Amino acid sequence: MRILFIGDDWVGSNARSLAEGFRQAGHDVIVVDSTAVTLPARLSPSWWHAKVSDRRSPRRIAAVHRAIDRAAAEFDPQVVFAFKAIHLDQQRLLGTPAAVHIHYSPDDVANPDNVSADYLAYERDWDLIVTTKRHNVGELCERGARRVRFVRSAYDPAWHHPCAHRGSRRFLVGFIGARRPDRHDLLLTLAREHGSDFQLRGPGWRRVPALWLTGAAVSGPAYGEDFSHAVAAVTANLVLLNSANRDTHTCRTFEVPAAGGLFVGERSAEHSELLDEGTECFLFSGRAELCDILDRCESEPDRMAKIAAAGHRRIVAGRHRYVDRAREIVDVLG
Repeated sequence: MRILFIGDDWVGSNARSLAEGFRQAGHDVIVVDSTAVTLPARLSPSWWHAKVSDRRSPRRIAAVHRAIDRAAAEFDPQVVFAFKAIHLDQQRLLGTPAAVHIHYSPDDVANPDNVSADYLAYERDWDLIVTTKRHNVGELCERGARRVRFVRSAYDPAWHHPCAHRGSRRFLVGFIGARRPDRHDLLLTLAREHGSDFQLRGPGWRRVPALWLTGAAVSGPAYGEDFSHAVAAVTANLVLLNSANRDTHTCRTFEVPAAGGLFVGERSAEHSELLDEGTECFLFSGRAELCDILDRCESEPDRMAKIAAAGHRRIVAGRHRYVDRAREIVDVLG
């Protein structure tokens, strides 16, 4: 099929990986980058506009739609696929000539932060809505969505794979992910307890003064292959869920074991379905259980390496790449 894919196209973005997944599945794909609207550069006029008005820059939105219109006129797509395009003009997206219009929602659409008034006004007009949240399926149907498909998150073999360790510094425990209120206390406690044996990477953490004196290695995001480099330096790689999205799994669920890291994650039904606890991963439901796991990681490094390897084999053999998700979505179309 000819697929006009609209989504953020920066290196390491999930949208870029899914677009590549459709290409790898044998489809003809043209990508229109929406990053200028979705993630305006920090301190830029567009960034300030979003902060002050809680709306994206009309000028940036118009520029993206001009690019969509040009691509559609030249490409004559059969499918318009929009990856979390909630800040774009929904009427113009749905009016782009194509047989099928699909919207992909990687986050909880019951969370007001993950929708817009314009998106909600036109949600029922999309031919198919794809969600990575199982609990969103019934909720979307109740809101009037025509057709809904649940697919899990995924990993991208181009970025997420075992790799050689960079540098001599190793960490007992680490986490890669954005700063969020539901993660703050746990990660600050781990930083204080483990100091230089703790690695924390992601947006926002360097702006937490309490972390500065812990001795932990705190740095910015790890995107693309840099993610796998960061995983390789850590024995116990934490997989934390986003309570604001009511997560039962997340992208890290697949990315950490795909990169060869030992999966140490919050206990959930989906985590238990995907990996066998004790032989392919470790799961915890509170700090006491996590502390016990970390003690074992420190005292039994050889066993931990074997469990990490078993988790890696389970995920890479389980059809959890973006190309596999692309095929699942296409199968819905018949």
